[in-house]
Amino acid sequence: MQETRLDTHRIRAARRVIDPVFLDTPLYRCEALEPDLGCAVSIKLETANPVRSFKGRGTEVVASLLADKGPRAVVCASAGNLGQALAWSGRGRGLDVTVVASRFAPAAKLDRIRALDARLELVDGDFDMARERAAAMARHDGIRLVEDSLDIETCEGAATIGLELVDTGRSFDAVLIALGGGALATGVGHVVKALAPDVEVICVQPLGAPAMTHSWRQRRVVTTDSTDTIADGVAGRCPIPAVLDDLLLVADDAVLVQESSIIAGMRMLLHHAGLVVEPSAALGIAAILEDRDRFAGRHVVTIVCGSNVDVGAYHRWLGTAPA
Repeated sequence: MQETRLDTHRIRAARRVIDPVFLDTPLYRCEALEPDLGCAVSIKLETANPVRSFKGRGTEVVASLLADKGPRAVVCASAGNLGQALAWSGRGRGLDVTVVASRFAPAAKLDRIRALDARLELVDGDFDMARERAAAMARHDGIRLVEDSLDIETCEGAATIGLELVDTGRSFDAVLIALGGGALATGVGHVVKALAPDVEVICVQPLGAPAMTHSWRQRRVVTTDSTDTIADGVAGRCPIPAVLDDLLLVADDAVLVQESSIIAGMRMLLHHAGLVVEPSAALGIAAILEDRDRFAGRHVVTIVCGSNVDVGAYHRWLGTAPA
């Protein structure tokens, strides 16, 4: 395999600085899903931790380095999950954390960022506008900008999920990974291709936020003017060139799925697996639903990457009534 920016030795070392609460997450075959999907499905569950997403793995690596070497003031842009994770990791290490987010982000995510003692600034736009504002703040105030997927620590923290998949010694045919900025896909993809190259790495993105998938297919950065998806965690418009370069080396395929399939995947994870998940976490199931023939008879792992949902929106999407 050609060289990515990631390093497997650093990824193994990252496990030593990540709080154990984020490590060795459940991996299990969910037979209840299989009759409707037509393939063997294992779930890698990244929601049973203090920030309810995989992002804490990366922010633990970032925060540990900053606590050792500084600076102690940091700012990031977030759709919600990274901000929570950086606030959690920073609070435990005495860092001063500012999060810039869209005021249209799920209220539950914004409330949780505030509850974790981070300073929260809201912009009247989408995630990419928040990225621009965070970068401007970092330049003006002379503080560290933490940029998800571009900062290699966020990718290598996420890559520890790949280690846990490979180190089980179990046999999988494919791993389905939600694709947004690319930290999860490049991290897990790097490890899988380095240590289990026969496993197919398939990235999944919504049709309403296709920038990284179009970029992967055309082998160049493709931006979009807007996004239109309930999967806010992966709704970026402007891929980062260095991250795309890594993705081109580790992904076997990138597919786009419809909103109806995402909702169907969320519903299946609730009814058959007992899991309340955010839309981004259902992308893998959505991909199977839209192409059953491709996965028939295979053993597929899907990474359930987050469960920070707005309760009202969740019930509207699934057509259920809150208790």
